[in-house]
Amino acid sequence: MPAQETQKQISALVMSTLLFAACFATWTLISVIGLQIKEDLQLSETEFGLLIATPILSGALARLPMGILAERYGGRQLMLGVVLLVSIPLYGFAYAQYYWQYLLLGLCIGLVGSTFVIGIQYVSSWSSRENQGLAMGVFGAGNLGAALTNLVAPLIIIAYGWRMAPIAYAFVLVLLALLFWLLTQDDPVHQSRSQQHKSLSLSEILTPLLELRVWRFGLYYFFMFGGYVALALWLPDYYVHHYGLDLKTASFITLLFTVPGALTRILGGWCADHLGARQVNWSVFWVCLFCLFFLSYPPTTMTIHGIDGDMTFLLEMPVWLFTVLIMVVGVAMGFGKASVFRVVYDYYPDRMGTVGGAVGLLGAIGGFVLPILFGLVTDLFGVRSSCFMLLYGVLALCMTVMYYGINLQDKQNRLQEAIRNNFLHENLDA
Repeated sequence: MPAQETQKQISALVMSTLLFAACFATWTLISVIGLQIKEDLQLSETEFGLLIATPILSGALARLPMGILAERYGGRQLMLGVVLLVSIPLYGFAYAQYYWQYLLLGLCIGLVGSTFVIGIQYVSSWSSRENQGLAMGVFGAGNLGAALTNLVAPLIIIAYGWRMAPIAYAFVLVLLALLFWLLTQDDPVHQSRSQQHKSLSLSEILTPLLELRVWRFGLYYFFMFGGYVALALWLPDYYVHHYGLDLKTASFITLLFTVPGALTRILGGWCADHLGARQVNWSVFWVCLFCLFFLSYPPTTMTIHGIDGDMTFLLEMPVWLFTVLIMVVGVAMGFGKASVFRVVYDYYPDRMGTVGGAVGLLGAIGGFVLPILFGLVTDLFGVRSSCFMLLYGVLALCMTVMYYGINLQDKQNRLQEAIRNNFLHENLDA
């Protein structure tokens, strides 16, 4: 490959990752500054939950249409347009006064969450088939933006007040968007279509969504990405109320889950390229199943009736062991997030925008729905570890669907091979 083309690939990957990290940081910003808004407006828990969930929901719902648009018009132009567009309501968020204004602007800001599928389509178009997993893993490591917001946003709030945070983020987004435009070029796939004046019809773009396999991949990502986002939001509260830690300590320990879960996506992509994405998926599922089994076990008092009297034991997981297990889950999810999109590429290399958008949609919906379900099952059963029981059930469903999905696919492949062989034999006999 010519050195110039390699330089273009590296530039596209690096700038896309940096811009996506800023976008992901922006997507989760309201969860941090929302604490001050809650205090200022005296919001209820429900109103506060709606405030921080609105950007996640709009970002999730926008992923599929943005993926379709990326295939038709190219990821580079769309990425720039979305980021510049979002910077306007983000800047305006600093001047909002009423609750409905925060909700409306949050809904608009949430569109920045859709840049994931735009970037996936753009990065995938630049990368060779052999390095797809690694390239998408590097880009996906932009999830680290959530951890950056947890570190940077509080410093801005302490120094200048919470209203300066969205203003600073808006300027950073615009700056990175302009650098992205100056240092990158249209991907080869989009350039080829433009030169040939060939554009995919809407029916051609949407056809893969009729295949059940696409939504099966989306279910895997619902657990991998949705579970990762949900736990990142839920763990600080879990540490505070289950182990009695202060909020500062709980937030710091949560980084042991979020940071490895973002960074190991790179290694997960490399493993998916060289070991096989399906094998990585299965390994991730089994590791998570093992860890979630023990994380689900609630504190239990056991009484043994001995000869000389009763002996009572308290079986409870210490905080250090809990942290180790949850960190292993985060690492596994990092591997899994990368391997799922490598599987998507293996089946739909020319439809990464549309299929990636559908898969990304279900994953982001998981990040919105699962925290709500965590609260519901905790209230219903009165057991804090029930959130892990719920994740265990979702994972069991994923593994069951994957097992039977693969078996059905293998049977179809064998049937097609048999039909093809019979057809060849009949022609030879004729």
